[in-house]
Amino acid sequence: MSRSYPIWNKVTACIYGSSKSYGVKAEGQVDVVVGTSAKNSHDFVSHRTTHRLHDNGDREYRFYVDNVCIKRAILAKGASEIKLVDLEK
Repeated sequence: MSRSYPIWNKVTACIYGSSKSYGVKAEGQVDVVVGTSAKNSHDFVSHRTTHRLHDNGDREYRFYVDNVCIKRAILAKGASEIKLVDLEK
């Protein structure tokens, strides 16, 4: 990572000779559109990653697909390991 961001997106695609990446401070959203041309393109899926800094210094990360949270994790202040949080079903 060339800069310090709470969220870092590394993109790998067949059109790039190598991976591409970018950083995000609070929230990053990617909308995926499919089709055959600009005139024939359709919304397919959206995914979003969020970062929140809590008052106690903990950092919380959430990953959403089509606005449904499917993964949540906490990085406690001073901790070197991230803890996945079970989602209520």
